[in-house]
Amino acid sequence: MYVEIVPNRNSPPAILLREGWREGGKSRKRTLANLSNWPAHKIAMLRKLLRNETLVSPEEAFETTRTLPHGHVEAVLGTIRKLGLDTMLSSKRSRERDIVIAMIAGQLIHSGSKLSTTRFLQATTLGEDLSVQDADENELYAAMDWLSERQEQIEKKLASRHLKDGGLVLYDVTNSSYTGKTCSLAKYGHSKDGNKGLPLITYGVITDEEGRPISVSVYPGNTGDSSTVFEQTEKLRTRFGLKRIVLVGDRGTLTQAQLDKMKDSHEIGWITALRSESLRRLVNEGSLQRSLFDEKNLAEIVSKEYPGERLVACFNPLLSDERRIKREALLSATEKDLEKLSKQVLRRKKKPLKASEIGLKAGKVQGRYKMGKHFRLTIEDGRFRWERNTDTIQQEAQLDGIYVIRTSETKDRLTAEETVRRYKSLSHVEQTFRAMKGIDILVRPIRHRTAERVPAHIFICMLAYYVQWHMRRALAPILFEDHELPAMRWRRDPVLAAKASEAAKTKKASRRTPDGFAIHSFATLLTELSCRARITCRMVSDAGGPTFRQITKPTTLQAKALELLGLFP
Repeated sequence: MYVEIVPNRNSPPAILLREGWREGGKSRKRTLANLSNWPAHKIAMLRKLLRNETLVSPEEAFETTRTLPHGHVEAVLGTIRKLGLDTMLSSKRSRERDIVIAMIAGQLIHSGSKLSTTRFLQATTLGEDLSVQDADENELYAAMDWLSERQEQIEKKLASRHLKDGGLVLYDVTNSSYTGKTCSLAKYGHSKDGNKGLPLITYGVITDEEGRPISVSVYPGNTGDSSTVFEQTEKLRTRFGLKRIVLVGDRGTLTQAQLDKMKDSHEIGWITALRSESLRRLVNEGSLQRSLFDEKNLAEIVSKEYPGERLVACFNPLLSDERRIKREALLSATEKDLEKLSKQVLRRKKKPLKASEIGLKAGKVQGRYKMGKHFRLTIEDGRFRWERNTDTIQQEAQLDGIYVIRTSETKDRLTAEETVRRYKSLSHVEQTFRAMKGIDILVRPIRHRTAERVPAHIFICMLAYYVQWHMRRALAPILFEDHELPAMRWRRDPVLAAKASEAAKTKKASRRTPDGFAIHSFATLLTELSCRARITCRMVSDAGGPTFRQITKPTTLQAKALELLGLFP
């Protein structure tokens, strides 16, 4: 008996079980069964049986010796190579380069100490793919030193790829708490995360206008934001070779002193915002009035205090309501504490509180919610009274929802609307800080103890965010992100609060994409990808024999993610 496949014109071929014999010197055959509906693997097994071959199940023939998570490594390493980040680190492959790439990928997949990273290299395919599975923590530290020596060249390559003459450059400064005691960069200062009592490490990040990180500089924790600006402008001009730039920074970074320095250079333009005390002076001189916004929420104004500059005043009614509600809540909270202090003073009959003691207690109450300027206090020995200062409250209310953008750029270079949009693009740098300090990359805790290793660690985190930025853009259709947002930024009202697109609202409401895929965060999508494993097998009958590897077939979601990343055919 044998299995024969018979062509059937335009229809699928017929698969028949037949018996053959010879009769009178001629070959005869007859059909015993039609196997056309059988699955292919069943037909293959029947053919082996008819050829008298031994049939063995895969479970009996092979055994799995090891299974390693692979899909998330495949996605991150594939993106690194697609971006050419590996060749940016060094044009020639070396063990140091492979270890640095492993640390960058590990910072995205598994943020931990260098010792835990060495274990992670062995627990996934990351170490095997880069041939660094045997690396120890001392090699990782040595690779960080190797990276530090190349940081300037790497940043220069990033700048040549993403920055251009006359283009926009975003810059902002933040800090992170530090729990060690030996690093000379760790200094006490103002924590931007509200972590009191711990020394800080300060670092500033330069990005392009879309938020791709280009460069990071690390400073002692007590460094002021504005004092770092000159070094950054020099870096942009000399190291990156940009003839003209437009630097965008917030009002705490681009202070008046820094702007005065830049005004002497025609090569540096800037966009920033005015502080509240400057807004008050504009109101007092009559340059800034609410009537400007009767017909439009944006208006250009002129002030003799800012010669040669353009001022763009904006009014956001939603922001106005938020500030009014918040101020009233803080005033009420302050009043509640002042009332408690007043009752405490009245209770002290036998030994009245002195004016100095009352003043100290009142000062703590005023400083708690920063509302002291809105209250009048009467303090005497054994006597304490308070009342709201309605004049200062009304003056502050006049500025609710109003902010003013100032720039050196002329109208032919930037319209008023474009100026506001450019300033608001600083949110890209804030997103960089959120990613680096949040749950994805985790700059903290900073586990290094020298002034050389801490900057190298932060640089690795910046490069990890560079990879994540591109991955998020590509994977946006299946993430909890508005994939239409980059295009909408240049069409929507520049002053009003951003609104999600209809596609994003639908996606978030249903928790599914139009294709039916479940929506993920970046972290949970990496977890889903990690379920795609690389399996090592060998023959059961040959325990010391060769092994072979297989990668599990991707699920539909895994295939979609790899397709979006351009890593899956």
